[in-house]
Amino acid sequence: MSLFIASLNSGSNGNCYYIGNRDEAVFVDAGLSCKETEIRMKRLGLKMIRVKAIFISHEHSDHILGVTTLVSKYKIPVYVSHPTLKEAGFWKIRKFTQAFSAGQAVEIGALRITAFPKKHDACDPHSFVVSESKTHVGVFTDIGETCDQLVHYFKQCHAAFLEANYDEDMLEKGKYPHILKKRIRGGSGHLSNRQAMELYIRYRPEFMSHLLLSHLSRENNKPELVESLFNSIPTETRVIIASRYQESEVYEIAAKESFLKTLLPKIKSPRHQQLSLF
Repeated sequence: MSLFIASLNSGSNGNCYYIGNRDEAVFVDAGLSCKETEIRMKRLGLKMIRVKAIFISHEHSDHILGVTTLVSKYKIPVYVSHPTLKEAGFWKIRKFTQAFSAGQAVEIGALRITAFPKKHDACDPHSFVVSESKTHVGVFTDIGETCDQLVHYFKQCHAAFLEANYDEDMLEKGKYPHILKKRIRGGSGHLSNRQAMELYIRYRPEFMSHLLLSHLSRENNKPELVESLFNSIPTETRVIIASRYQESEVYEIAAKESFLKTLLPKIKSPRHQQLSLF
């Protein structure tokens, strides 16, 4: 079975990631305006009616800006942890919110979404793995440092959105005040290019077909720098930069027959091609 993925936007100006099959899909975060989300979905040939849920990673505005308007218009359920819901508010759409718990998979049609905690300066931040059958896609951004759970899930992904937020030299020599530099690189901020590359080199599964490098800093990174770093590693994985200015293409992700065995826990819950069939 295939999953279809796209970044609608990735950066401090808004984050929204689309993962779905031919019948249903989910957003991980909704940090663009409703109007801009609709425009980018239409350009990709993707239909909003297929989006059956929004999963919220944490309460920062670049991840939740569009949630209230999207939900008010399309009546989409929002899955959010209790602490994040308290911080985010969502008062107008409380009746559409549902809680998730780390490690307990949520089923949305044939999709299975598993959350796990991450290190970031938010009240209760989570990363997600979206699965269908034996195909797994991870959304791993806004992470201060790698941890055992990140490694565990990264090793199982056929595709991943992975943060490569900043170049260490650019951050050090840049104009940010010291306290902000400390926050970014202090273990609860963001992954640097080096940290992301180390994770990729050490733990990339040989069946990973696509890596979308995400949440690049406008001031402390350059897309061409990140692309050059990762393309210097001889693998068959296609490396893509998720832009902070426009949507990516839609990519089809499928588990190869020789790698159908999965390590994801079985938990019972209570393109390079633009596709027009959506």
